[in-house]
Amino acid sequence: MNAEFFAAVEDIEKEKGIPREYMYEKIQQAMMAAFRKDNPDFGENVEVVCDEAKKRIELLVHLQVVEKVEDPTCEIDVEGAKKYNKRAVVGEELAVPVETKQFGRIAAQAAKQVIIQGIREAERGIIYDEFNDKQHEVLTGTVSRIDPRTGAVSMHIGTGSDATEALLSHAEQIPGEVLREGDRIKVYVVDVRRSTRGVQILISRSHPGLVRRLFEIEVPEIFDGTVEINGIAREAGSRTKISVWSSEPDVDAIGACVGPRGARVAEIIKELRGEKLDIVEYSEDPEVYIANALAPAQVLSVTMLEDGKSCRVIVPDSQLSLAIGREGQNARLAAKLTGFKIDIKSDAAAE
Repeated sequence: MNAEFFAAVEDIEKEKGIPREYMYEKIQQAMMAAFRKDNPDFGENVEVVCDEAKKRIELLVHLQVVEKVEDPTCEIDVEGAKKYNKRAVVGEELAVPVETKQFGRIAAQAAKQVIIQGIREAERGIIYDEFNDKQHEVLTGTVSRIDPRTGAVSMHIGTGSDATEALLSHAEQIPGEVLREGDRIKVYVVDVRRSTRGVQILISRSHPGLVRRLFEIEVPEIFDGTVEINGIAREAGSRTKISVWSSEPDVDAIGACVGPRGARVAEIIKELRGEKLDIVEYSEDPEVYIANALAPAQVLSVTMLEDGKSCRVIVPDSQLSLAIGREGQNARLAAKLTGFKIDIKSDAAAE
């Protein structure tokens, strides 16, 4: 049975990635807990020995050999000692093995729970370490279940022994996106937390970070640092504005993001289920940056106001509705992207 026990621990290490030393420690704790449940009077003279080389695991009680036993929890008489060691003499210490089959049913059940809990804790630790390193990254997951009441989506992310379930709440989904069981989609890992129910992996499809990571995946110039993303303003499912720039004058930052015949940006739009993308050039000049951010509308002039946080923008009469956008979306996203409050006027109204 001992050989089978060590083989089982080795299998757990291979299948779940739980170190065998950790398992030995938990099993020692479990055996100790079972013994103390049936023998609460024993002190620190009890130990569990795991000898991997000899494939031996046993619980030992260290007892002092005496003429007359006064405390059976730490003493043994000579006659009893000779059953374990024929040469036992008064005054020496004897390690007496305890048969684990002597444990009561409740004690054995308690030991089992300690081992199961130990395995769960180890699995949670492995999952936490694995996904904590992937915070703010994009992972591909498979939709496993959709809650018809809340609309929350359970997803299977990761592979092999590192795979786990994550919940995509309704608030973190792209509005209007219809997901079905079996769909493979990309998600942004917002946070990884430990909780009493295990490891919680917070994922999102509506986070601006998803757009940033998708551009880093599709655009080599962003990945290698030739082109940098300065800011992102997103209303998921509808429109996103992203500002980019390059420190190298011969590199077209917008062209690099769009790609040959628009192939790169098309892949990102496809992943975002048709969400509109405005790629604008960043400028350290606030007036130029604000004008660029209001694309696709043309801008006649940008005047910074005294408070340093607001500006007045003049556009051609025919461009007013385009500059403001449907329900003010274009102006709202431009303001969010640049960090300035924008007051838009038509040319005629300004005169």
